[in-house]
Amino acid sequence: MGIAERKEKQKTELRKMILDASMKLFIEEGFEKVSIRRIADLIEYSPTTVYLYFKDKNEILFNLHQEGFRRMQGYNVNLLTIANPLLRLHKMGENYLRFGMENPEFYDLMFLAKAPMETIQCISENCEWEEGDRALDGLKAILQECMDKGMIAQSEINAVAMAIWGMVHGLVSLSIRQRFDKLVPENQVFSMMEQSLNWLVNSLDQSTKK
Repeated sequence: MGIAERKEKQKTELRKMILDASMKLFIEEGFEKVSIRRIADLIEYSPTTVYLYFKDKNEILFNLHQEGFRRMQGYNVNLLTIANPLLRLHKMGENYLRFGMENPEFYDLMFLAKAPMETIQCISENCEWEEGDRALDGLKAILQECMDKGMIAQSEINAVAMAIWGMVHGLVSLSIRQRFDKLVPENQVFSMMEQSLNWLVNSLDQSTKK
């Protein structure tokens, strides 16, 4: 490895170190209480070093938010192999549940914490939630295909998309906030969530109603 490649590798590793430390502090202490100095102290570098990579705390949060959506998209690569849109819808819901359960810190940052939405307004060029829009558009595209093929009853697609998202989001949120602890044995939580998703998709399936 040459000098240039080694330096680039070191930069990539340090940038990841900053993001990992920031995520840890944001989750443990809350975004508002964390400073660049606290992040620098945790990775044992100077605040100046952190500023070489990110102009402020908001930019760090924005990058973590985007990384969360990249990770979630990685769960959906298997959707491309599913021809039946209703089965694809079910798999997308299952992927969403799995992502949330396996990445609770990122899920919190993406969908529960207030700070990221305020940060997006500060950083995004058009002040819109582009990552959220893309995820929702993907869901609506599958729903539209299901409706076009008669698998789901024709309805206002935004309302159906929000209803589906609201359900899977609620399940993940209740779980990672430990609201199921007294209701469902820990080793049965994900199975219960899958059963709820099955019920939802079966309820939408028009082929069972003919």
